[in-house]
Amino acid sequence: QVQLVESGGGLVQAGGSLRLSCTASGRTFRSYGMGWFRQAPGKEREFVAAISSSGGMTLHADSVKGRFTISRDNAQNTVYLQMNSLKPEDTAVYYCAASITGWSADYYGMDYWGKGTLVTVSS
Repeated sequence: QVQLVESGGGLVQAGGSLRLSCTASGRTFRSYGMGWFRQAPGKEREFVAAISSSGGMTLHADSVKGRFTISRDNAQNTVYLQMNSLKPEDTAVYYCAASITGWSADYYGMDYWGKGTLVTVSS
């Protein structure tokens, strides 16, 4: 019974930055682990980043480490993905997901999903 709504996607040039936001409904957001996944055309959905319910633990995929940063603001029921130094290969639909366990860094550990927001990086 949680709804996730992503925003912030769009078109950006290589080397640029975008900040994605995911706002959750409900009153138990702070108990959920949160994550970002992405899916490029013709490819499987892949893990991007995850953050624990308290925000005390984060994990970033090797492909984005040093460029992307996940964070959350539990007071606003929002998780963010700051994306810097974007590359054309970052082009994908980015999905926000929530885990009721408080932590998950894989697809199978996520219980709720947003509908996604498209990020297109041009060269």
